[in-house]
Amino acid sequence: MPCASRRNSLPNRRCNKKSILGLICVAAFAAAVLSACGYHVAGRTANLPSEWKTIAIPAFKNDTTRYRIEQRFTEAVIRQFLQRTKYRIVQDPSNADAVLTGEVLAIETAPMLFDATTGQVTTSLVTIHTKVVLVDQQSEKTIYENDDMVFRDEYQISSDVQSFFEEQDPAIERMSRDFAAQLVSNVTEKF
Repeated sequence: MPCASRRNSLPNRRCNKKSILGLICVAAFAAAVLSACGYHVAGRTANLPSEWKTIAIPAFKNDTTRYRIEQRFTEAVIRQFLQRTKYRIVQDPSNADAVLTGEVLAIETAPMLFDATTGQVTTSLVTIHTKVVLVDQQSEKTIYENDDMVFRDEYQISSDVQSFFEEQDPAIERMSRDFAAQLVSNVTEKF
């Protein structure tokens, strides 16, 4: 039985099921191999020195007047490193292969939305500027540095003065988590 219609086929050429099946397998294998080239899951590859086992993350420095903001950022960074990398995190730089230092440089708030009837601010934008440096302890070489990582988030403002600070805190908490996730991605993937 001919492979295709008579006018499109070569004389005496017949389809062999084994050769068609073999061709399909080769094509599927080639497609699978070629489609996987160069791809990896973000945050799972470490471009840091393979001999590192520990990273020290001392408490960030706080250059703002905002109480305990550095603690939130430090805790969030430590949590992200523990969840997404193989490194053991310590606080003492003398017991580590590398040291990640951070500094909260500034926190700014700006009004975004106003109540049309009262003219009071109902939504504000909070912006936090940070500085981060990762240094190899043995060579004292800077592995990663960002002098101005900026994170922004908005938060609702209540007309009740007592709840104002309660609503700003969740915004800062969200920003610390976003900051930490971005920082760990930047450090491990060398962005």
